[in-house]
Amino acid sequence: QVQFVESGGGLVQPGGTLRLSCAASGRTFDNFLMGWFRQAPGKEREFVASISSSASHTWYADSVSGRFTISRDNAKNTVDLQMNGLKPEDTAVYYCNTVSNLNVRTAAGVWGQGTQVTVSS
Repeated sequence: QVQFVESGGGLVQPGGTLRLSCAASGRTFDNFLMGWFRQAPGKEREFVASISSSASHTWYADSVSGRFTISRDNAKNTVDLQMNGLKPEDTAVYYCNTVSNLNVRTAAGVWGQGTQVTVSS
């Protein structure tokens, strides 16, 4: 089973940038689709972005498309989320997870603790 440690969150002004990183344990990391999800206060956790095992395909929520970029390094067992043009509505706890092969917007593994992103002036 793959486990995750997310990092890179913080406080940023609107329009700013952050890069989140997720370190995954497990020797079969490169077999999994991976994704980022987020949960804002009082809301359900939602899909943000996902990436295929070989990084040849990526998928994004409409709300972040064109601003966020997901990437992965299978040699390092990491998956990153570059976030540009941040908006207050991006404020949330961000999590990485494996993604279902049947639905690239659905998480399939155990959640880590996440990393807090706050966008505020």
